[in-house]
Amino acid sequence: MQIEGCVALVTGAGSGLGAATARALAQQGARVAVLDRSLTDATQVASEIAGLAIAADVTDAGAVEAGFAQVKAAWGTPRIVVSCAGIGTAQRILPRDGALTIDSFARTLQVNLIGTYTVMNIAARDMAQTDVLDGDGARGVIVNTASVAFEDGQIGQAAYAASKGGVAAMTLPAAREFARIGVRVMTIAPGLFETAMSAGLPDDLRAEITRNVPFPSRMGLPEEYARLVVQIAQNPMLNGSVIRLDGAARMPPK
Repeated sequence: MQIEGCVALVTGAGSGLGAATARALAQQGARVAVLDRSLTDATQVASEIAGLAIAADVTDAGAVEAGFAQVKAAWGTPRIVVSCAGIGTAQRILPRDGALTIDSFARTLQVNLIGTYTVMNIAARDMAQTDVLDGDGARGVIVNTASVAFEDGQIGQAAYAASKGGVAAMTLPAAREFARIGVRVMTIAPGLFETAMSAGLPDDLRAEITRNVPFPSRMGLPEEYARLVVQIAQNPMLNGSVIRLDGAARMPPK
């Protein structure tokens, strides 16, 4: 797919992986809608790339629909949709105090899994109503974000791993279903990246984490995630797969 001239929408684009992705797509010539729960953050990133700032929480289907409608009215239907919105949770299933953690589990799935599904559902519906872009019959591409935790989640990551596992698991069935409308679906599963989610980690924990990354032995950069999104958009044979972006790291149990 040729990115230049396409309309793109990135969720969670006010910071971190989403912001880097919005910038990278804009550099390739796309018109980018920056969707984030924080209008302030979305506006900041949008101002850098002549984008469109949209305030919406991905757990609110009505707000997400309104956001897509806003983009369509301004520029047309997004043909590249990237879901980066998500939350990180660290909580044992059975804490030492014996407290129930069901509400925390449900909230994590609501944001990370159902939020991703909501965006994908709305994006695919809108793309299905557009004209094809090339001889293959392509109408668009959807890129979702999982995590290496979906395969090697640590102690305290049951909710997070389950939510990201769901994102990974729906990649292939979604790609197979959307083949009839010419929409590809891919998922990126990053390791630990330099984002707001990781910024508060203690130095000793950061050092321990990077020791488990064979090469390069460091945290990933948001720009490296964004580069993969660009490559997925450009390569029509990338479809229905989950790509680990982790420097060959495997997370230890804790």
